[in-house]
Amino acid sequence: MSGGPLDGIRVIDQTSVVVGPICTRTLADQGADVIKIEAPGGGDLLRTMARGTRNPGMSGKFLNFNRNKRSVVLDLKAPAGHAAMLRLIEGADVFVSNVRPKALERAGLDAASLLARNPRLIHCSILAFGPGGRYYDKPAYDPIIQSLSGVAGTFERAVGEPRFVPMVMTDHVSGLIAAQAIGFALYRREKTGRGEAILVPMLENMASFVTSEHMGAATFVPPTGESGDNRLLSPDYRPLPTKDGYITISPNTDAQAFAFFRAIGRPELKDDPRFRNAQLRSEHADAYFEVRAAGLLKKTTAAWIAVFDEMQIPAARYNSIDDLFDDPHLADVGFFETEEHPSEGTIRRTKIANTFSGGMRENKLSAPLLGQHTADVLAEIGYEPDEIERILGTGGAPPEAI
Repeated sequence: MSGGPLDGIRVIDQTSVVVGPICTRTLADQGADVIKIEAPGGGDLLRTMARGTRNPGMSGKFLNFNRNKRSVVLDLKAPAGHAAMLRLIEGADVFVSNVRPKALERAGLDAASLLARNPRLIHCSILAFGPGGRYYDKPAYDPIIQSLSGVAGTFERAVGEPRFVPMVMTDHVSGLIAAQAIGFALYRREKTGRGEAILVPMLENMASFVTSEHMGAATFVPPTGESGDNRLLSPDYRPLPTKDGYITISPNTDAQAFAFFRAIGRPELKDDPRFRNAQLRSEHADAYFEVRAAGLLKKTTAAWIAVFDEMQIPAARYNSIDDLFDDPHLADVGFFETEEHPSEGTIRRTKIANTFSGGMRENKLSAPLLGQHTADVLAEIGYEPDEIERILGTGGAPPEAI
């Protein structure tokens, strides 16, 4: 028993790399029993796609994205392994995959096949591209989606060349959307008793993010101006230099903007026809941001933070990646935790950020070794010891993980 809001929900996780594991980690963090199905011979590619590992197959990224899960290795091309997979699914609540649709169908793990076996199943397929379009069933990773969805194009508008966000952002966003959709489907199942199939296409979801933010004047037919939020696309929409570092400010309301003008010694800008209200400041975002950038050079970051806190102007120091480990607020809330991993020794992990007053997951599980739980899980679904040995002999798990 986990104590989390998804206590009692069993998830069969046939996902790899990031988008799927983010989805299933979210479910696992909320108390679901997530059984991660991995192929023999190496398992999830993310086990090896990172530098600085202590032991083969246990990269830092894998450890972060696969906590609170159990690993079962099955050779789905072998009859015994495939049969074990189907038996797992027959007793599961949720099946999640980011395998391409035609491959999923060839394996007999498509929604129609599995819902026929388990009508209460929530079958979630995370796709690169939705059905009906010419890209359907093409392979893709995060940079492909960033490029196609317009995410990279926002950088071209802002700084003159297309760039990728230096994290797999579309995987994170799409994985969280998939977890949300699964929660919605579980709620409907509580009312109807029936499962259903969910499709989560990454391109369409990310294109929706970009266009919701940047459709702007192109929302209207015919367009009333150029697409794009000129504030967000300004080259000065970034952490700005101070005397000794960087700071980020966000004075958006009239009260905040006029207070900022006073803070930098330019109170007369309150009456500047470009800056009198939020709409005018938006229309003249480049000029407004130039004023902000010039004014912030006058003091140190700490001095500005003190001023802006006093004047109730939204502001924050700039954190590098390494600065996060020493951020005082994150320290206050205990954001970083340490655990003793069975193979990796002491590691750092992040706490679950969101809380539920009805209870949170209590039994925190370390990210699993490849095939660590194969024998245990097969026994739970009724396999006898000799049957488990036969499955393990066809690639169920490497001997050192059993």
